[in-house]
Amino acid sequence: MGERRCVGRRATLITSQLPVEHWHTSIGDPTFGDAILDRLVHHAHRITLSGGSLRRLATADSPDSPAD
Repeated sequence: MGERRCVGRRATLITSQLPVEHWHTSIGDPTFGDAILDRLVHHAHRITLSGGSLRRLATADSPDSPAD
C-alpha cells in the first residue's frame, strides 16, 4: 500500500491539444489506453477550451509582426 499514500492528496494537471476522444488512437493499444484514461479521469475535473489561439492573436497584434 505504500504507493497509494498520496492518492487524493496531490493535484495533477495535464494539458493536451489532442481531444480526449482521440487519445485511444494516439496511445495505440486499446488496453493501455483504457487503463491510462481510467486513472486520469477518475475524480477528474475536465475543462475543455474552444476558440482560436490567443498566442496567434497576440502575435498578429504585435508591432514586430510582419504586415500581411
